[in-house]
Parts: sequence; structure tokens; C-alpha cells
Amino acid sequence: MASPSKALHAVKPAWKTDRLPAFPAIALKALQLISGRDTSLLELCELIRSDPAFSAAILKIANSPLVAFSKNITSVLQASMLLGFRRLKCVVVTVGLREYLKAPVTPLMQSCWRHSVACALIAERAALWSQLDREFAYTAAILHDIGRIAMLAASPDIYSRVVDDEADRPQDLMGKERELFGVNHAEAGAAIVRAWKLPGAFLETTSGHHDEGTRHGGTASVIAPSCMMADALGFGVVKYRGLRSYIEISKTFPVATWEHFPSEAEKFVAEITEDIRVIEAV
Repeated sequence: MASPSKALHAVKPAWKTDRLPAFPAIALKALQLISGRDTSLLELCELIRSDPAFSAAILKIANSPLVAFSKNITSVLQASMLLGFRRLKCVVVTVGLREYLKAPVTPLMQSCWRHSVACALIAERAALWSQLDREFAYTAAILHDIGRIAMLAASPDIYSRVVDDEADRPQDLMGKERELFGVNHAEAGAAIVRAWKLPGAFLETTSGHHDEGTRHGGTASVIAPSCMMADALGFGVVKYRGLRSYIEISKTFPVATWEHFPSEAEKFVAEITEDIRVIEAV
């Protein structure tokens, strides 16, 4: 009989980005346009209108409490104009990520989805409070775990072994990923950014969101603490034994954000939970 170690390595999949499930073309185009000018709005709008499912999802979000326009939005063009190019891209990427994890929906996939969305909602707030780029913060945060999501989408049974047990800290989890896949999810995320020809700004946030002791500048500075806070608020994928408290994590954000965080974690959990509920209802 093969030893447990040999059996483990026998199922190790080759990590190839060209063998991953395809990310929705519309969402990928939106990501590639992330540095574009507002003149690309009609191009993206036409792309959305070519897909009935995306069109319906955009309209539902535009008419949801998450956006809260004062009038009923009846067309993708109208929604695009009111949302604006940068906000529209955030919405498209959110819908795209949901589609990437659409079926079959498992508890682990649901946890990954909710962690990514919670991280994005926290990062967006933190960026707004710090007068940083809130749309980039949202998009970078919702994609910070794209490596983990791709691993899960490609090999759900194998990736489930990564999260079977608790870990002291993310680095322990990443070591288990490397043992099973040959790469960890941060490295996989960076490989995907390159393979999908996404803007280089995403390299820092996908590859470095668990780097200890590294101080990121600008908008990227809110991504790592947003990931930690999502875990601390109960939107985690893995149960970490060494999690810091809500208050401790809030102090790792830029100073300008500190006074804006709700004093009680439960209040913030309720806010994020409601926003996720609205997005999931689309």
C-alpha cells in the first residue's frame, strides 16, 4: 500500500493557467479596460448588451438598494451612463466572479465568494475614507483571491483538502497549497494576472496580500487589512487560530480610516452582510 505522503503527491495536479475554467469574456474585457478612458464606456456597454444574462444582472444591480438611484433603470445604456465607466467595471467584475463560481455551488465556493465580496466592500469603504481610488480598491479586493478561486474551480476535491483543518495563519495554508498544487494561491493569482493580460497594478494585490511586514502604498495599502478584517468578521474561508481582533486590524489601515470604522464589529458585520445579500439576490 502506498504511504499517505506518496498518495498525496500522486494526485498533485499540474498548475497550468491555460487549463483553468475560462473567466467570463465580458468581465475579462472590463478588467483589461481598467486603465482605460471614459471613451471606452460605450464599448463596454455594447459588450454587456450582447449577453442577456449580464444585461439582466447589471439592470438588477442598478435598481437595487446597493446603488439606490432615484429612478427606475430600464436599459443597460441608461445604467452605464448613470453608473459611469469605473463603477460599471466594478459591477461587471462582481457579476463575472459570481459566474466563475456559479456551478456547482458548494459551501467552500460560497465561502470563497463571500470572503472576496466582503473584502471588496471593506476595501471600498476604507479607500473612500482615505480619499483613495475606491473603484480600484473594490476591484483589486474582489480579485485578491483569484488564485484560490481558480484552484478551487479547477480542482474542487483537491482544494477542499487545503481547508479541511484550521491553521495558525495564512502562511500555513499557503504551504499546504504548495504541497498539493506546486504553487500557493498568491503565486497562482499573479500567474493569472499575467496570463489574462490584466493591468500590472493587480500583481501587487494578488501576490502580496498575505506578505507580513510589507507596507504597500496608495490604494493597495487597504487590500491586505481588508482581507484580514473579512476573516475577523466571520467572512473567512479558513478558520485561523491566530486571528487578530477587529480593533487591532482596523489600526492597520491608513490612519484616515480609523475613526470611520463602526466601534462595534457586530454593526459592521450587519452592514457587509446586507450588501452581500443584495448582490447575491441579483
